[in-house]
Amino acid sequence: MLRQVLHEGLRTSFHKLGHFVANHPVFFASAPVLISILLGASFSRYRIEENVEYLLAPKHSLAKIEGNLVDSLFPVNRSKHTLYSDLQTPGRYGRVIVTSRRGSVLDPHHVNSVLKLHNTITQIQVPMLGFNYTFAHLCLLDDSKSCIVDDILRVLEEMRSARASNRSVPPLRYPITKLKDGREAYIGHQLGGVLAGGGRDGVRSARALQLTYYLQAASPLNEVVAATWELLFCKELENFGKAHPELSLYPFTSSSLQRDFQRTSRVSERPLLFSLAVCLSLAMLCCSMRDCVRTKPWLGLLALVTVSLATLTSAGIFNLTGGKYNSTYLGIPFVMLGHGLFGTFEMLSSWRRTREDQHVKERVAAVFSDCMLPFTASTALHVVTFGIGASPFTNIEAVRLFCRNACISVLFNYLYILTFYGSNLVFAGYLENNYRHSLFCRRVPKPELLQQKPAWYRFLMYTHYNEEATEAGPLRAYESHLLVAFMKRYYCDWITNTYVKPFVVLFYLVYVSFALMGYLQVSEGSDLSNVVATETSTIAYTRAQQRYFSSYSPVIGFYIYESIEYWNMSVQEDLLEYTKGFERISWFESYLNYLHGLNITTSLSRSNFTERLRSGFLRQPRYVHFSDDIIFAKRADGEFDVVASRMFLVAKTTENKREEMSILLDTLRKLSLTSRVKFIIFNPSFVYMDRYASSVGAPLKNSCIAALFLLFFSTFLAADPLVNAWLTVTVASVEFGLVGFMTLWRVELDCVSVLCLIYGVNYAVDSSAPLVSAFALGRESTRTRWVKLALERHGVPALQSYLCYGAALLPLAAVPSNLTRTLFRCLFLTAIITAFHCLAILPVLLTFLPPSKKKRRERKNAAENREEIECVEMVDSTRVVDQITTV
Repeated sequence: MLRQVLHEGLRTSFHKLGHFVANHPVFFASAPVLISILLGASFSRYRIEENVEYLLAPKHSLAKIEGNLVDSLFPVNRSKHTLYSDLQTPGRYGRVIVTSRRGSVLDPHHVNSVLKLHNTITQIQVPMLGFNYTFAHLCLLDDSKSCIVDDILRVLEEMRSARASNRSVPPLRYPITKLKDGREAYIGHQLGGVLAGGGRDGVRSARALQLTYYLQAASPLNEVVAATWELLFCKELENFGKAHPELSLYPFTSSSLQRDFQRTSRVSERPLLFSLAVCLSLAMLCCSMRDCVRTKPWLGLLALVTVSLATLTSAGIFNLTGGKYNSTYLGIPFVMLGHGLFGTFEMLSSWRRTREDQHVKERVAAVFSDCMLPFTASTALHVVTFGIGASPFTNIEAVRLFCRNACISVLFNYLYILTFYGSNLVFAGYLENNYRHSLFCRRVPKPELLQQKPAWYRFLMYTHYNEEATEAGPLRAYESHLLVAFMKRYYCDWITNTYVKPFVVLFYLVYVSFALMGYLQVSEGSDLSNVVATETSTIAYTRAQQRYFSSYSPVIGFYIYESIEYWNMSVQEDLLEYTKGFERISWFESYLNYLHGLNITTSLSRSNFTERLRSGFLRQPRYVHFSDDIIFAKRADGEFDVVASRMFLVAKTTENKREEMSILLDTLRKLSLTSRVKFIIFNPSFVYMDRYASSVGAPLKNSCIAALFLLFFSTFLAADPLVNAWLTVTVASVEFGLVGFMTLWRVELDCVSVLCLIYGVNYAVDSSAPLVSAFALGRESTRTRWVKLALERHGVPALQSYLCYGAALLPLAAVPSNLTRTLFRCLFLTAIITAFHCLAILPVLLTFLPPSKKKRRERKNAAENREEIECVEMVDSTRVVDQITTV
């Protein structure tokens, strides 16, 4: 009883709201336009978010805490040349992969070209404040105040020098080689596509070289100069590549990722405009019909105008609050489009079901009473799911910002449909009531006068006058609409046919099986190249990196952050065991080998171990570089102790480099918790990888839980408790299929796909709620009959929404960007899977599953209790109608 009272009370409230809007149509039509114009002027504050790590890396992760600890011991900015990472190297730098089109890059003529390239890069000049800055002024310096350059350049210099003096070229070891000064250097990330020889021959050939030039930006002036140097670096490489076609060059700088991430917005401008034009044309077409009075193409146009005004308003608020744009916001207009199309087409469908002999205000009030309750419920679901995603619990900033702005946009979309679109429905109603042409606003002559006009005039002015009616029945005047006729005359009977149902159920089982197959293969997509434009330097560099340099992991820093007994034999064994299986650049292992070379036992006393380390080992020219890896502290008794140290480890990897790095990270962290040697591991790429899967999946999980709770606690507002049960099952089935087919279409679980999955919950409820509610409210007939009636009432607006939404998505497929590719695939799958459920699965299942449709008993003595019917002839300015009223 309480449910019915609340339901009717809300319907009555919306009925009064419809009356209020119909009484003030000019105000409600002009106010949203003025607000949008005023807020749209705030685009002068348009700003772009340039920090990609801030957007895409988990905010709260152990890797960031470890990074702060590491930076306090061994500043990362000074040691970034040793902590090599692919795309996540901190600070300013320029990097290039050089490949040979024919032969090996170690061939003499290629070696000369590479060294010439190096010389060209170091001579790049940046004019600034009357001074020409070169690489020597900007480079990262070592302890001897010399520029830090890659060790492979020293190897190439040695090879060229040996060939020039007719000496034999020393063998090149891989991935750790020995330089001329006796120092061991890791070159696995500097030499790629290696074909190693057997025995002592070393490297026989290599297909690629990678050179990195690290810059320092200690002051704002240095930052500006370094940024300019990076731009000149890319231009110089382009010119060098044209002059040396035998080499292929793939440049990458610290700003390449940010620039290519934001480039998606620029390359999407034309496709988005084309998408709007296509959707606009199709919306007008879907609202058109042969009858020139009842056709509503302008309402199809105004549906898109309403969404555009809401987008402009929310963007203005975003600008005024100091927000910064990023490319993930490209999905917000499509969220608003899907939400707005369902609302506007449902209102138009409800308008067709109202009685034409009623006043326009009564018809608009009836539309509000019929449509606004489910539309308000679906809007509340949008606000809740996106609101949960915008909460501080969301660990990825890009997801949180998207959900926050989508929440605001959907709210304004709802308000503008209520006001702006509702008021324009009033204007269209007055045109229809006065039998005026919907396009030209000219009064349509009556049939006897129209027959006297030319054929072209009769074609343009064709309409159906009510006094011509000879049959009763709903939608009679609108049956000339193509989609209405198709749904009522053909599709409803076909989908509920006894022989069709088994095939639909069988097709659904096939759908579930394929979705399960994809669901079991879901993988996380923490690769940053998934969110940048395709035809960019980042993608070219990433492909070359994966092709030639995927054999080894990034360099992992192994940091011992407390004083341990390095001289203890058992501790030495533990450390050697921990680093076993890695390629190592380790002061500790080199020191032990140094002691063995001197025939000295490694089990020394504390003082002897430390003294030989400081005074003997670190003073050797080939070991002096290890001084940066050890921190000494003077004790109270005057002796020195090693309070912290670091080593560098490199793991052998395969093509699944990122997945293997995630597993390795978890394994080493678990080991650090149980080991008596307290250590941490760090690489700049760990900031993106750590807890990425849980951080990406958390907003989706929280939004789904919030949606389920909202559906559960709103059962008292529904006409039947089973309505929410059916909505929950539908959402679960849609989301399950979306995850599965998304994976089969090679879409990984990243921040963009998760946002689409959150929207999929709302899209499924938007589509299925009117259909299930109409079925549940039905009485006095069979299930099949009410399925047909529900499809006739709500199938047409749903079909119109799917057609327009799908057409709007298609231009996205042509955008050369990985981000928009993910967006298109996920949203297109959402529309297709939801349409399959609402137009095929639900109509079939509802014919034999609850809620039941028991026929009520026929009333006895119907003739005696029949109410008197009085026919009153009403005369107005345009036509004579028979209004049947109950007395």
